[in-house]
Amino acid sequence: MSAEALDEHLIEESIRERQISAGFLTIVICVALYDIVEDILEGESLSHITVEGTFFILAAAGSLYLWLKVKRLRSANRVLTGAVGAARRDLQQWKEKSSTLIKGLSVEIDNQFESWRLSEAEKEVGMLLLKGLSHKQIAEVRGTSEKTVRQQATTLYTKADLDGRAQLSAFFLEDLLVPV
Repeated sequence: MSAEALDEHLIEESIRERQISAGFLTIVICVALYDIVEDILEGESLSHITVEGTFFILAAAGSLYLWLKVKRLRSANRVLTGAVGAARRDLQQWKEKSSTLIKGLSVEIDNQFESWRLSEAEKEVGMLLLKGLSHKQIAEVRGTSEKTVRQQATTLYTKADLDGRAQLSAFFLEDLLVPV
């Protein structure tokens, strides 16, 4: 479940809990009001009616508070849902705009790997290194040993005349990062 979906689920759960609580309080209010009217008609003492009236007022205040809280949560949920939707649309637009650039970069990286005469395994290790994976993670992804990955990375660096991962990344990113 995504973070946004989890947040929305938690808000909806909180709203449901408050609605149920407010519903129970509303029932208590109705019963208390009925009891107060019956007590007045039966001539109960003022102190008894005052105690029940106090419970009635507290239940009414609690119920009102919960219903107002539900209204605010629903409003906040609508705002958050709108913001998440806008962020998703922005992300999708960015992906669409940058997809040709990313595809072009991938092609250029592959062309450079070809010019360095890398094996398919070395190319795959190189791409995973550029994505930021550790040797251990690459070994897990490729189903090989970490020692094999280290050897392939070392061979890649030698063929490319680079000193390591930082220079490999810099080789491809250096021209993309234009000084401001």
